[in-house]
Amino acid sequence: MFGFKHIKFDSMTYVLHYKNGNIAHEGRGLSFFYFAPSSSIVAIPMGSNDLPFIFSESTNDYQTVTIQGQISYKISNPKTLADVLDFTVNDNGQYKKNDVEKLNQRIINEAQTATSSYIHEIKLKDAIRSAKMIEDKIREGLKASQAIGMLGVEILGANILAITATPEMTRALETETREKLQQEADLAIYERRNFAVEQERKIRETELNTEIAVEEKQKQIAEKKMESEVQKAENNRKLREMHLEADIALENQRKVLIEQKTANDRKEAESRGYILETTLKPYKDMDWKTLTALSNNPDPKFNIALAFRQLSENAGKIGTLNISPDLLDSLLNNRQDQRK
Repeated sequence: MFGFKHIKFDSMTYVLHYKNGNIAHEGRGLSFFYFAPSSSIVAIPMGSNDLPFIFSESTNDYQTVTIQGQISYKISNPKTLADVLDFTVNDNGQYKKNDVEKLNQRIINEAQTATSSYIHEIKLKDAIRSAKMIEDKIREGLKASQAIGMLGVEILGANILAITATPEMTRALETETREKLQQEADLAIYERRNFAVEQERKIRETELNTEIAVEEKQKQIAEKKMESEVQKAENNRKLREMHLEADIALENQRKVLIEQKTANDRKEAESRGYILETTLKPYKDMDWKTLTALSNNPDPKFNIALAFRQLSENAGKIGTLNISPDLLDSLLNNRQDQRK
């Protein structure tokens, strides 16, 4: 009515009400009446915004990569932003100009500027794998940018969602990667087989070493047995030599004993012969008859034997000799009785 109107904003909108070039109302979530012909209202959103972006850059090896991501920001100084961009709204609360897109584009431009210098220095494969580094470069570039500081914007974060090469290069990389993976798989198979062969060789070598050790032990045992047998034979030989030496010594002693005994017997016999010779020497020249008489043997048979001897010596002188059977029988019976 008569140019007076009422307008209301939510709590996430910062409002600047200019009247005749001066600020009449300022703050968040305002609701007020204003005179439209002399008023101008600026509404700046204070909430955080997620700004998606996508741009292409060239790598050091002249390959194009597409970087896709988003930047989170919020307006920290609305009055500074209002001095740079136009956020004026009409009576219905609609923006008269679309300066929000300008704000977003300026932020994207700064992000691309911060990224391009890094991408130009690396190769394609490194660029595809450098999402984290690109995020850091964007955050650092935006926070250090004077243009962003003049807009009164605070950068909350930057996220890289994808880094892709051209379709042809993607297929080439996939092929290269596939071949490399196949080579790695073949190498893994080769290494596994080689490892199995090496293990088999080690097992066989261990078995051979074990057999060699067993043979060596058996050889040592055989040598030890041989040494034992040689030592046993040597001991037996020494024992036999000792027995032989003992027997020889005993025989020598026996020999000495026999020689001594023989000498003693010879001396004894010589002594006995000398004694007998000395004893019989007086009778050496005597007649046997005299010796017989001196023996004084009382046995009648001895006397009869002497008589028969004398008879035999004087047989030429005897003409006839009669010996009665009774005499012979008595002599024979007496002799048999003596034998019994």
